[in-house]
Amino acid sequence: MSRRLTKSKFVLGCECATRLFYTGKSQLYPDNSTVDPFLAALAEGGMQVGALARCYFPDGTLVDTLVEADALEETRALLEREHVTIFEAAIVLENLLVRVDVLVKRGDLLELIEVKARSVGTGDASQFCTAAGAIKSDWKPYLLDVAFQKHVLVGALPNLRVTASLMLVDSTAKCWIDGMHQRYRVRKEPGGVTSVRVSSALSDEERASPLLRIVPVDELVDGLLEASNHGADGDQLFGDLVDQLSLNYARDEKIHVPIGSMCGDCSFGATGEQIAKGMKSGFEECWSRSLGWKAGDFEVPSVLEIGNFRRKDRLIRDGKASMLDVGIDDIGYDNVPGDAISAKERQWLQVRGVQTGRSSRELRVEPLVREMATWTYPLHFIDFETASPAIPLHAGCSPYGQLAFQFSHHAVFEDGRVAHIGQYIDSRVGAFPNFDFVRALKGELEKDDGTIFRYASHENTILAAIHSQLAGHASPPDDYPALLAFIESISHPSSSSLAPWPTPSRDMVDMCELVKNYYFDPAMAGSVSMKKVLPAVLQGSSYLRAKYSAPTYGSEKGAPSLNFVAQQWVELKADGTVRDPYALLPPPLEGLTPAQRSGFFGSDDELANGGAAMTAYTRMQFSEMPDLERCALRSALLRYCELDTLAMVMLYEAWREWVAGSCGSGLSG
Repeated sequence: MSRRLTKSKFVLGCECATRLFYTGKSQLYPDNSTVDPFLAALAEGGMQVGALARCYFPDGTLVDTLVEADALEETRALLEREHVTIFEAAIVLENLLVRVDVLVKRGDLLELIEVKARSVGTGDASQFCTAAGAIKSDWKPYLLDVAFQKHVLVGALPNLRVTASLMLVDSTAKCWIDGMHQRYRVRKEPGGVTSVRVSSALSDEERASPLLRIVPVDELVDGLLEASNHGADGDQLFGDLVDQLSLNYARDEKIHVPIGSMCGDCSFGATGEQIAKGMKSGFEECWSRSLGWKAGDFEVPSVLEIGNFRRKDRLIRDGKASMLDVGIDDIGYDNVPGDAISAKERQWLQVRGVQTGRSSRELRVEPLVREMATWTYPLHFIDFETASPAIPLHAGCSPYGQLAFQFSHHAVFEDGRVAHIGQYIDSRVGAFPNFDFVRALKGELEKDDGTIFRYASHENTILAAIHSQLAGHASPPDDYPALLAFIESISHPSSSSLAPWPTPSRDMVDMCELVKNYYFDPAMAGSVSMKKVLPAVLQGSSYLRAKYSAPTYGSEKGAPSLNFVAQQWVELKADGTVRDPYALLPPPLEGLTPAQRSGFFGSDDELANGGAAMTAYTRMQFSEMPDLERCALRSALLRYCELDTLAMVMLYEAWREWVAGSCGSGLSG
């Protein structure tokens, strides 16, 4: 049997036809996207939304076999009926195979319904287009997916008329019961297959108030099918593109497309460790073919790594794919430093650092000192962990509503003492955490007027969302006026706030904005993410390396901690660079036997970013897992969140010591 081109592989081929050659060959071309915890969380949400979608078609029949021949035969037999609804219908057209989420046959009419865990606010397909009528880039993959399916159905079933729709999450809907998510429990089946167990059907009343919305997309899909602007060069008919992709995929032949900025999203870039094991980098193969690069050329950063830079395609076309080839005029920087580091200056500093080979950090001391002079001790550093499940956990909540389930709180006192003095986590299944969360945060921060720090906008966004939940709640808690007043005292409203308020004098300070404005280190590789900033600041600060090289954090000789005992945060790798502190966190299920685990996490899975934390929480809510595993995940989440706020403290401490030493541009730490 030849290899079939499926809808997911077709969409991948539309994004980059070359990737079709690399996909499915993990032993030779490692695909690093398969280990992305955030994508794993999204995929789980998709499974649950898919299970919910089927509940709106109580007469539907599921074709659940994974054996292609059996699935095709079962679908063929079902389609002989006059009226039928099929889930996962299997249809083949030559080398093309689709499994349709929902296929409704009524006489000679087929309704193709593709279910996606993406939210919409209306039932009008115009929301997928720009004002000029072009399909929005973030919606195009979904519509190409549907177009491919319609192409197959029309070709395979020429005697039937085919219409196409998307079934999407309705962001305006309200959940009608508590514990809705518990009807759709994720579980591991024998053999490692993940499935969703539906505990009960929807009632007629529940189907009348759906959480999902069907949006007809025939006009947009037909436009794609008739257009002649497909393919890498924008000159192919839809059917010709399908034929090319399917033929090359069946023959396992590579399609070469021009390299460009989209290569920055390539998941087939093997690590040095993977290459040492005999694996290959698909990314390097493409760039070597286009540019003639050798292995050593990839040791120099390319223009793809210039942070927040929008002229990458132009530079690549001009033969300037390596940072070594980029000039100051290419960046557009006028070489006039200001109080704040501009985006263009940051880009040029990054390029110049690569070209000179010197680790030249920048700290704008004077404006940072002016900022620091406005801060009041004790300083408070907070970080939130949140989730936004597609299927609401509670009555009255909308899909993808924010749930704040955890925070960590470090304090720095005027005498320099550091302490992890507070935390909150609500891992109860089905509990609505938000109001208790704010209540606990209020108890932590209302004791003084110390300056509060967050990293990026997330914490403010969450507090503004909870403010709207309180203000619009039909039966708010008795202390909601005090909770509203607290939120208004430390945050500013968002554009969607139900009851806006004036920005307070104690508004949280965004350390990410301080980094953007006043601090640059080449080791951050153009990023201002704390996961890049922390290793860079540890590497650059002799004060931090001395303080955190000893196993004193969480001991009497070091800073008090609620989750660590005698922890050492600075470890050096063989090349003398500092190991990422997040890599020092123990595996979340360390010490548990296989029988004490659900199988959702491997033995060495890490909680090393917010996406992984969200995954852990949602799996605790939606999955069937042993109590010991839940306890282990809870402890792992507490450790991870504590490190997030400690990272902010470390950044502050480095700045404080550099400023005290009057170190400006080119500081050595």
